[in-house]
Amino acid sequence: MTYSAPLKDMLFAMEHLAQIDQVAQLPGFEEAGLETAQAVLEECAKLCEGVVAPLNLPGDVAPSSLKDGVVTTTAGFKQAFRQYAEGGWQGLQHPQDFGGQGLPKTIGAACVEMLNSANLSFALCPLLTDGAIEALLTAGSDELKATYLEKLVTGEWTGTMNLTEPQAGSDLALVRTKADPQPDGSYKVFGTKIFITYGEHDMAENIVHLVLARVAGAPEGVKGISLFVVPKFLVNKDGSLGARNDVHCVSIEHKMGIKASPTAVLQYGDNGGAIGYLVGEENRGLEYMFIMMNAARYAVGVQGIAVAERSYQHAVAYARERVQSRPVDGSVKASATIIHHPDVRRMLMTMRAYTEGCRAMAATAAAAYDASHHHADAQVREANAAFYEFMVPLVKGYSTEMSLEVTSLGVQVHGGMGFIEETGAAQYYRDAKILTIYEGTTAIQANDLVGRKTARDGGQTALAIAGQIEKTEAELAASGTPEALAVARQLAAARQAFVEAVHFVSGQAKAEPNAVYAGSVPYLMLAGNLVAGWQMGRALLAAEQLLHKGQDAAFMRAKIATARFYAEHILVKAAGLRDAIVHGGDSVMALPMDAF
Repeated sequence: MTYSAPLKDMLFAMEHLAQIDQVAQLPGFEEAGLETAQAVLEECAKLCEGVVAPLNLPGDVAPSSLKDGVVTTTAGFKQAFRQYAEGGWQGLQHPQDFGGQGLPKTIGAACVEMLNSANLSFALCPLLTDGAIEALLTAGSDELKATYLEKLVTGEWTGTMNLTEPQAGSDLALVRTKADPQPDGSYKVFGTKIFITYGEHDMAENIVHLVLARVAGAPEGVKGISLFVVPKFLVNKDGSLGARNDVHCVSIEHKMGIKASPTAVLQYGDNGGAIGYLVGEENRGLEYMFIMMNAARYAVGVQGIAVAERSYQHAVAYARERVQSRPVDGSVKASATIIHHPDVRRMLMTMRAYTEGCRAMAATAAAAYDASHHHADAQVREANAAFYEFMVPLVKGYSTEMSLEVTSLGVQVHGGMGFIEETGAAQYYRDAKILTIYEGTTAIQANDLVGRKTARDGGQTALAIAGQIEKTEAELAASGTPEALAVARQLAAARQAFVEAVHFVSGQAKAEPNAVYAGSVPYLMLAGNLVAGWQMGRALLAAEQLLHKGQDAAFMRAKIATARFYAEHILVKAAGLRDAIVHGGDSVMALPMDAF
């Protein structure tokens, strides 16, 4: 099954929802309008479709392997990564000062989606490198930036995040890796880190590990964690590579999915100590690591959209070919392709609507990120930052949970053949499962949404978004078409359900924490469903206008139909989620622990 990048839908979302031409008015992005976006996306599509996508199945069948401390990636990965780096793709969103192209996230996010659709395992290496770059840009000293950034931005070296330890999963207060200060200002790092994506591989000449560790005498808990750069090979003053550092891969995990991505157990300091360099100040490591994590959380949400798109394309191709049973309406007198059957159409429409809705939500969030960093007006920056911060758990949490439903439907469309590995449908389902877990489980995203993003400001940001949605409802009502009115009706009902949930969450978080947090994931799913549905409503309005102007009638009609389907089959879940959030907390905690 080949992959075809959905350029038309990406550019539609970019132009009409993310409003790329407004992004191109921001300082530094003057050349990054729609024309540039289209040119960049078309080039990215060529690489993803022609070079990276064909390696997806081989990576699942013949994943990375470890022998004598050396990790060998799937045949073809090394050469594909070289093409990726030489094409400047690693530096797409990063500053020109360090060899990047300095393009907005609004364009970069679409390229990230394509790469992940093409090959999720392959795309994880650049994803983690992006996070390392962000952390060094924000908190690295001039010396660290000069030593590492250009090599990371150009893709000559890759980066990792080292948080998790055997006893410390998501609870980073339990981190035990230690860092001992040395007279020359460096540190010696000792400890074990697990689940390190691309912690060891053969695709780049050096790997720059960003490691959380404790300096002796640091406060207990998360307030005593520092962040260090620990390179695989030490770097000489002239920029050349020196001796191998005291960090080694002792094993790689055997996983359910993303098999071609080597997930390493790294051992630091078995031979005297791994040389590390402090990033920023001591005891502020978690603060800096959150910069990496926020970038990665958004990117993981885009991974969910990406694998959903790939699964959808696979299912559509199969449904067009597989002959099975006569249509119930008698339109064909013999057995027909399964795309004739209403329930298959329902499944394909569900897959399509979810994917397009989340793509639209992610594109809109990316534009807010760009405005929050580059707009000349401080108040506009602040408003966009608040919107983007609210969006991150939605993009991450909702889009990845969505990808599980979509890839499951992808298997279902294939019927029994979907359960057979040779058809390829199962790989997307297996790969998608990790997305709801790493970079913070869905519950961690939901707790963030409840605590930091809703309760902390008394629900003001959430209610401001609801106010924007209400304006879209009015525009849909003014359109007056049957499709627009149908979407307006369901959008209004979903918004009202969301507002009631916001009042409950913001009002009861301190008084009834168990009741509120018992409904945190349903709250995230309600918010994500609503915002994606809102973007589909905006998309419908844009499509109606363009259809009226005679532009690409088939695409616009499909967009209108998909938006209506989203409203009538997905947005309608909002009321049930609201009821679970507001009234369901007691039953979650009702059963005594020893009764389980």
